[in-house]
Amino acid sequence: MDESRDAPVQNLSESPADGSGTPRSTVSRREFTTSCNFCSCGCGMIAAVRDGKLLTMEGDYDHIVNRGSLCVKGISMFATHTSPSRLTTPRYRAPGSDHWEDISWNDAITRVAQKIRKTRDATWIATEKVGDKEVPVNRTDAIGFMGGAQNTNEECYLFQKAARLLGLAYVEHQARL
Repeated sequence: MDESRDAPVQNLSESPADGSGTPRSTVSRREFTTSCNFCSCGCGMIAAVRDGKLLTMEGDYDHIVNRGSLCVKGISMFATHTSPSRLTTPRYRAPGSDHWEDISWNDAITRVAQKIRKTRDATWIATEKVGDKEVPVNRTDAIGFMGGAQNTNEECYLFQKAARLLGLAYVEHQARL
């Protein structure tokens, strides 16, 4: 087995069962838990990184959802994340253009923020007539927000707050659909 510094670890569970000792090749390697991003099951995974480079991904045996098992999509996660064809920067295609161009993350965030603001301002509903009375509603019906089933309760709370601060009336969650 290749013991070199950059050799991928084949099994992250190489330490003794009682947790004593240090698994092979852990010098400067960081392991963390994450979730598979392919569907809403939320299977747990363990990822290993060294010097910003993803070394391995495998099922988390301690995770309540999958107990270490992964479907074919989850198993392929390492290959899709390390593929040289994977996009790592935002891309933009101008209206009417036939090609994409790389843009910076700051430019992408700025463009999205400007479009949200422009749409919200153009479609803002300040009041609505109820019976013979105008009541404040302060909303836009032109933007919706969709949460994901893998989000934690805390993330869902923050997303809900952000959506409501923007005046969005249509806030939904994938788990309900």
